[in-house]
Amino acid sequence: MTVLENDLLKVTIDNQGAQLTSIYNKTTGVEQLWQADASVWPWHAPNLFPIVGGLINNQLLIDDQPHQMGRHGFARQSEFVLLKSDEVQAVFSLPGAEKFKDIYPYKFDFEVMYMLIDNALRVTYKVINLDKKTIYFSVGGHPAFNVPFHKDENYEDYYLEFETEEKLTTHLLSSEGYFNGTTANVPLDGKKLWLTKDLFKNDALVFKNLQSREVTIKSKNHSETLSVEYPHFNYLGLWAKPGAPFVCIEPWLGCADTEGAPKNISKKENIQKLSVGHVFEVAFFISI
Repeated sequence: MTVLENDLLKVTIDNQGAQLTSIYNKTTGVEQLWQADASVWPWHAPNLFPIVGGLINNQLLIDDQPHQMGRHGFARQSEFVLLKSDEVQAVFSLPGAEKFKDIYPYKFDFEVMYMLIDNALRVTYKVINLDKKTIYFSVGGHPAFNVPFHKDENYEDYYLEFETEEKLTTHLLSSEGYFNGTTANVPLDGKKLWLTKDLFKNDALVFKNLQSREVTIKSKNHSETLSVEYPHFNYLGLWAKPGAPFVCIEPWLGCADTEGAPKNISKKENIQKLSVGHVFEVAFFISI
């Protein structure tokens, strides 16, 4: 485990998936990150690469050739290499090794970088094209945050506050986890989306056209907050296992397949394209 720490936060990261395993608020003594109860949901904050969401028949088409790949890609289940670290930052690398060639036949390096900046943690994804051709990928975060913050509170005491008032439209998923082409309105109370035990009974809420670039977890009982800011991510997922005491705020550049015939990776919705010799970098921020 790699530990980053300043006066306000203590963060722990596992080489497995370069996954956050703890965000400890030193001011309040609160563990902000879900602690991966295997009987409920066995992850803390998986990093999603080279796809986000599910693929039809678990097949990724590259140059019209099918490659087997599970939901959210292989990065979250892979061992990363710690390239460097100090008290407040760490860089993890997943080189495009030989072992991935049968499922993702590109030469690449995928890095996950963490940096503490006062009361915030910056999470940066970096993709380097080492191939002799354009590569395509999706990338995203999936951090789960403990709700409620304190044992004497209820889940329903909390709400998600969006940066701006807007009309929320979620894109609905089938039971297999694919978009089915339909949408539904999600009512806001001003800028507030109140958390309830059945809010995610039909799977994640997926937003593709938000104006807001920040969502904050708040309680009606006190002023403690946790915010996720995602300035350059086009899509946002919100999710929790129904009845579980957490909520995921998920910035995405990519998404699940839509029902029907699978599409070549270059034609997938919200896919990222990286030319030969180029580097891609994007970040989101978690702040308390």
